[in-house]
Amino acid sequence: MTINEEWKKDRIESAHRGENPMIITKMRSGFAAIGDTQFLPGYCVLLPLKMYDSLEELDFKQRSDYLLDMSLIGEAIIKVCEPRRINYSIYGNTDAYLHAHVFPRYNWEPEERIPYPVWQYSSEKWRNPEDKYSHETHGELKKKLNKEIDELMKKAY
Repeated sequence: MTINEEWKKDRIESAHRGENPMIITKMRSGFAAIGDTQFLPGYCVLLPLKMYDSLEELDFKQRSDYLLDMSLIGEAIIKVCEPRRINYSIYGNTDAYLHAHVFPRYNWEPEERIPYPVWQYSSEKWRNPEDKYSHETHGELKKKLNKEIDELMKKAY
């Protein structure tokens, strides 16, 4: 890990400090972040405001806020990227804390991939340097998602 990637050691705390470059915007329940890889343009993650092991650790109001925020990110991706659908997932197996993946799915994906979860894409696809988030390539997308999420939050809250 390079010095400029120290924020990855604690994505939530680095978001609070303003050091996580992936953060799109702060939401009621956490932080909308653009995904490290963008082979599916618009892929985002919802990080909670603090470290939780799972969704069940949140009280009912916090859960409602978290799931609403997750759906607002999905709606923003639909408006900005025009995918055919959005897939939502919460696992916590590899990174053992609550975070939600919000994946756009596209008609242009290989036909054999369409019926399956994105996790079944090859590891090469996940690590492809050409698809790694960069401000130069994806900064405008991040900016559009920020604008749309902020507009949706005004309506939702």
